[in-house]
Amino acid sequence: MDESDARWISDTFHSGCPGREVMEHVTGRWVPLILAALTPGPMRFFELRERIEGISEKMLSAKLRTLVRDGLVERTVEPTTPPQVSYELTELGHGLSRPFGQLVRWISAHTPEVIAAQRRYDDSLNPASRTILSP
Repeated sequence: MDESDARWISDTFHSGCPGREVMEHVTGRWVPLILAALTPGPMRFFELRERIEGISEKMLSAKLRTLVRDGLVERTVEPTTPPQVSYELTELGHGLSRPFGQLVRWISAHTPEVIAAQRRYDDSLNPASRTILSP
């Protein structure tokens, strides 16, 4: 690999960058919530499913499989009957969960402002929907 190859491998703006696949894996709809849910410590599958309302078992299973493959989450199977499976963040996953935790906190703090901006924008597109106040 020469120097020019090294540049595009680490440049996610480049269409051939392997980081694009990683970006797709970690920025999907459910991944930030999964990582945030696992930040305090290991959880079993059903605990994750209950914590993250609206995610299907199939989607949670697929996302966890990808996160395990990417080295962000570790899957542990306890040799019990039936086997108990738990998931926890790896060191790499903890590094990613910190900014996602900040993102979740930012969203919680600023959702009212974003909703107000959306309403202002929507009202500017449809003036007829505005409430006219009489003096």
